[in-house]
Amino acid sequence: MKSESQSNQLQFLAPSLREMCNPKNPLWQLAEKIDWKEIEAELSPLYTDIGRPAKPIRLMVGLNLLKHMFNLGDETVVKAWVENPYYQYFTGETVFQWKFPVAPSDMVYFRKRIGEKGLERILAATIKVHGESAKEEEVIIDTTVQEKNITHPTDVKLYSRIIEHCWRIADKESIKLRQRYSRVRKKYLYLQRFRKSKVRFREAIRAEKKLKVIAGRLSRELMRRLPKRVFATYAEKFDIFFQIIHQKQSDREKIYSVHEPDVHCISKGKEHKKYEFGCKVSLAVTKNSGVCVGAMSFEKNPYDGHTLPAALEQCERLTEQRPKVALVDLGYRGSPRVGETEVLCAGRLSKDLTGSARYRMKKKLGRRASIEPRIGHLKARFRLGRNFLKGLYGDMANVILAASAMNLVNWMSRLFARWFSGLGQVVQFTIQLLDQVILGSTYAAPKFQGSF
Repeated sequence: MKSESQSNQLQFLAPSLREMCNPKNPLWQLAEKIDWKEIEAELSPLYTDIGRPAKPIRLMVGLNLLKHMFNLGDETVVKAWVENPYYQYFTGETVFQWKFPVAPSDMVYFRKRIGEKGLERILAATIKVHGESAKEEEVIIDTTVQEKNITHPTDVKLYSRIIEHCWRIADKESIKLRQRYSRVRKKYLYLQRFRKSKVRFREAIRAEKKLKVIAGRLSRELMRRLPKRVFATYAEKFDIFFQIIHQKQSDREKIYSVHEPDVHCISKGKEHKKYEFGCKVSLAVTKNSGVCVGAMSFEKNPYDGHTLPAALEQCERLTEQRPKVALVDLGYRGSPRVGETEVLCAGRLSKDLTGSARYRMKKKLGRRASIEPRIGHLKARFRLGRNFLKGLYGDMANVILAASAMNLVNWMSRLFARWFSGLGQVVQFTIQLLDQVILGSTYAAPKFQGSF
C-alpha cells in the first residue's frame, strides 16, 4: 500500500482564519463584539514611532485576556496561542501562524506600560460588551483577600531565606564569607520537625534562635565588606533583612516574605482559614445581571467601610454613571450614605418598615449574597485565588484582568445558553408538527416562537 504523499508547498489559496473558524463559536463571536478600535485608540498614545516597531495592541490585550479567561500562565498562553486558531483570530490574526507571537516577558512589560488606567480601560471595554444590562443603578460591593504566591510564613523560614539571599549576594559580588554555615543551617532546619514534640521541643526553639543569630551575622558581615557603591544597590534588601530579624510577635507592620515585603496578614473570620497573606480586594457587580463593574486592590488592610468611596468612584469611571444604591454586608456598617449613593447593609432592617415594604427590602438585601459565588469563581477559574504577579502593581493588574476575564466568559456563557434555548424551541416545534402529521390532527399548525 502506498503512503500518502506529503507536500510542503504553500497553499496560496488557503482560507483565512475568519473562513476557517466556526462563526457560531462563542470566542469567535466575542472577537466580533469587542470594540478593538476603541481600545487601540486609548492605548496607542503610550507608544512612540521611534525605535523598533511594537507588537500590535490587540495582540497584547488579547493574550492577557485569554490568559485569565482560560486560567493559563504567561508561558502557557503563548504556547496555546500557536495551537489554537480561535485564540489567533481573537487577537486579530488573519492567517494561521506557526511561530510564537511574543516572548512571555513581553506581557509583563506591556502590563507595566499601560498602567492602572490602561487596565481599567480594558475592564471598561468588557463591561460595554454586555450593553444595557451592565447599566444598573444598584450594585453589590464586597471585599475579599487576594493571596500572594508565598509560603506560609514562619520565623524559621524567614531566617533561612535571609541566609540564602546572603549566599547569593556574596557569590554574585565574589566575596568569600568567613563561614557559610551551610551544614549548620541544614541541621537546625532538621530539628524543627520536633517543634510539637513534648520531649524535644526545646531543641527546635534553640535551633530557631541559632538560625536568627546566623542570619544577622551574615548580613552584618556583607554590610562591612561590600563597597559603598555596590551596597547602595542592596540597601533596600538589607533593610528588609534587619526588619525581619528584629521584628516581634506584637509588632504591627511585620514582613512575611523577603521577596514580597508588601504582603499583609488579613483575617476574614473564616473557620477553615483563619489568616490569609496577601492584599485586600474590593469587587462590585451589578445586582441583577452580575456584571463586574469594579475591581481594585488596596495597599494595606483598610476597614471595609473605608474602601467604599474608592470603589464607587471606580464604578462611576468605568460605567459613566454613579450607582444610586450599594448593597453591602455588615463589614461596611457605619456608612449609611457615600455621596449620592445610598448604602444598604444586609442583616439590618429599619423598624419603620412594615408589611410588604419590609418584605421587599428583605428580598433586596437577600440578593447581596449573590456576589459570594462570583468571588469563588474569580478565585477558582480566573487566577484571583493565588497571585503570581510581583509587587503592588501585580496585585492591581491581577484583580482587574481577572474581573475582565469573568465578564467575557459570562457573556459567552449567556450566548451559549441562548443558543441551546433556541435549539430546544426548534425541537419542540418539530415534535408538535410530527404529532399533527402522524395523528392527523385538524387543529392549526403550531407557530415557531423562538429566535434561533
